[in-house]
Amino acid sequence: MENKKKVAFYTLGCKLNFSETSTIARDFQNGGFERVDFEEIADIYVINTCSVTDNADKQFKQIVKKAMKLNDKAFVAAVGCYAQLKPEELAAVDGVDLVLGATEKFKITDYINDLSKNDMGEVHSCEIEEADFYVGSYSIGDRTRAFLKVQDGCDYKCTYCTIPLARGISRSDALENVLKNASEISNQGIKEIVLTGVNIGDYGKGEFGNKKHEHTFLDLVKALDEVEGIERLRISSIEPNLLKNETIEFVSQSRTFVPHFHIPLQSGSNDILKKMKRRYMRELYTERVAKIREVMSHACIGVDVIVGFPGETDEHFLETYHFLNDLDISYLHVFTYSERDNTEAVEMEGVVPANVRSKRSKMLRGLSVKKRRAFYESQIGTNRTVLFESENKEGYIHGFTENYVKVKTPWNPELVNTLHDIQLTKIDEDGSVRMEFINVDA
Repeated sequence: MENKKKVAFYTLGCKLNFSETSTIARDFQNGGFERVDFEEIADIYVINTCSVTDNADKQFKQIVKKAMKLNDKAFVAAVGCYAQLKPEELAAVDGVDLVLGATEKFKITDYINDLSKNDMGEVHSCEIEEADFYVGSYSIGDRTRAFLKVQDGCDYKCTYCTIPLARGISRSDALENVLKNASEISNQGIKEIVLTGVNIGDYGKGEFGNKKHEHTFLDLVKALDEVEGIERLRISSIEPNLLKNETIEFVSQSRTFVPHFHIPLQSGSNDILKKMKRRYMRELYTERVAKIREVMSHACIGVDVIVGFPGETDEHFLETYHFLNDLDISYLHVFTYSERDNTEAVEMEGVVPANVRSKRSKMLRGLSVKKRRAFYESQIGTNRTVLFESENKEGYIHGFTENYVKVKTPWNPELVNTLHDIQLTKIDEDGSVRMEFINVDA
């Protein structure tokens, strides 16, 4: 077929969105389209949106503008979370032709029959109750790691969060399908798979399109550990109440799962956790960290925190700060609370001024730098395995150890996507760690 139509993709937001963009892109390619870079002239631009931060809204408009600059006759489609929550708003943006919500985004190729520009974006967005079927996906962005989606949606009712509105109820991929996808990924020479989902610890729920399920997250982890050819598996983010001791113990002895956990905390104050409707208190979080340290003292533990939630006083914030300062964790992801329509938190009293939110965010980001540095220092002199990435950054190649220490060594293209035993030697000026190879055989 000469003169293939060209399609380009832009993804905002989480790893889950990246894995879904990849799946949608493969559908286009199977349908005879040629995928090009978003910086290039294309016939169709697909933007996978996110609703988690305020910025995502502003970013969306800029990305549409960019596409229109490249080709003002191009067909622009918006899919994803923001498209589900605020379809009319996205459709009204100049240049947008099609807006697809949660259930339609995987059928996008069916909607693009006629590539003529619309004056006003067409909206196909379901009532979110209809988002009850599961579409498995995985992304292969670079050669070293892939994101494998195992679960979608969420049944939790956290008061700040729109994800249940944007992605529907918790539902899971069938175990055999996850294993099939994992094998496909490993057959492409990819060494590391990161498991993603909205609430992956809830895996198993909705396996048959209803609340019945045969499998749990632990079953999933055990089954994946057996897949031939995968060198490394990483659990992305998992709720503290769903990260069970059995899973932690299994990971500590597993063949492929790496000692790296990312566990959302959101606040170190029990008062605020209650207002957020989180499903645990800070004491449980302390127990989880202690359990990980007991069986994997070298594990990397990342934490999500939200600052400036309504009603968060200076005392509450300091409670969070001291809690994290005393906790044996490795780094923080700090989110500044932002108001979201149709959430309970929007109605709450005690709105924290923007400048206070920003100051608290800076304090925690500073704490994160300190924590990461201390974690890296604790690893100097230890022997680890590194998986090298594919980019030449100013004459160096970077990679991550199994416990997520970022290392660098002079660029050598032969190292790309290979695993090596190394010793960590010292922390470099840029914060990454220098290393030496162990017993390099001639």
